[in-house]
Amino acid sequence: MSLKASIGSPFARILAVGSATPSRVIDNDYLCQFIDSSDEWITQRTGIKERRWVGEGENIETLCVTAATSAIERSGVALDQIDAVIVATISHYEQTPALAPKLAHQLGLGDAAAYDISAACAGFSYGLAQAEAMIRGGQATYVLLVAGETISDITDLTDRGTAFLFGDGAGAVVLGPSETNGIGPVVWGSDGGQYDAIRMNHTIGSGVKAGVFPTIQMDGQAVFKWATGYIAKAARRCLDEAGISPEELDVFIPHQANNRITDTLLRYLKLPEKVVVARTITHLGNNSAATIPMAMDALLTSGEAKSGQTALIIGFGAGLVYAGQVITLP
Repeated sequence: MSLKASIGSPFARILAVGSATPSRVIDNDYLCQFIDSSDEWITQRTGIKERRWVGEGENIETLCVTAATSAIERSGVALDQIDAVIVATISHYEQTPALAPKLAHQLGLGDAAAYDISAACAGFSYGLAQAEAMIRGGQATYVLLVAGETISDITDLTDRGTAFLFGDGAGAVVLGPSETNGIGPVVWGSDGGQYDAIRMNHTIGSGVKAGVFPTIQMDGQAVFKWATGYIAKAARRCLDEAGISPEELDVFIPHQANNRITDTLLRYLKLPEKVVVARTITHLGNNSAATIPMAMDALLTSGEAKSGQTALIIGFGAGLVYAGQVITLP
């Protein structure tokens, strides 16, 4: 007796992208009320001029629903065709249940498989790798991948190292089968020896005992050194694994952590000037898992990038973890 195996599509691709941006605009001057800094210093060190935080009536659920609805409508895929929902987030503050089943229900997706993943700023690329494998392996035909964050809830306004970095938002994509390949091999991994470089200042248990809500902390110098060295090499591997040369690339969408990191990656990769580079960090800040799909949607909406172009995406963050792929834009 032999067991049957699932048989899926030969390839997968992103069919559509959507995003949601909160209404509350927080500029650098606002944050400088709480930390010893200035708009000039923050801009020079990070590239950030302002970021968006959730306002009244907004939360991670509303952002994810808005982004997902936009992606689904643009994809033309019927709700009952979506077999699985993956949510990448570090800011759904219920240990259990996951956000994904609730989101699937709110969207009317029936009994779709649904789960969350925690890979911080690499979460979207982690989820993309899983969704692509599900489609090619026959475990799903269409997958909704959502990345949503409300990091403002865990930001310490008095922490000069992190108070100005993070913004809220959500991005979503619908993936489906394809006769031609739209997602290159994932390059991913971790460096757990630097586990403490980005972390919460309390566990949930110790925070409850201390009567405080945990906030995010970061060793900025350690992360910068790691990203400009380790991640630069990983980004090059993404191109190599996909069989793409720097000259053949159209768009570069790195995680929006710091403009200086992006500049270093560009120099290492030796990308030609024609390559469009995402810089949404200037007005959206660092949106953790949501930065890549939000930046993708922004570039496509503005016309800076176009459907069918080849893009390199790479995310990196707490863990420390990273993941990247070369994709065809929807």
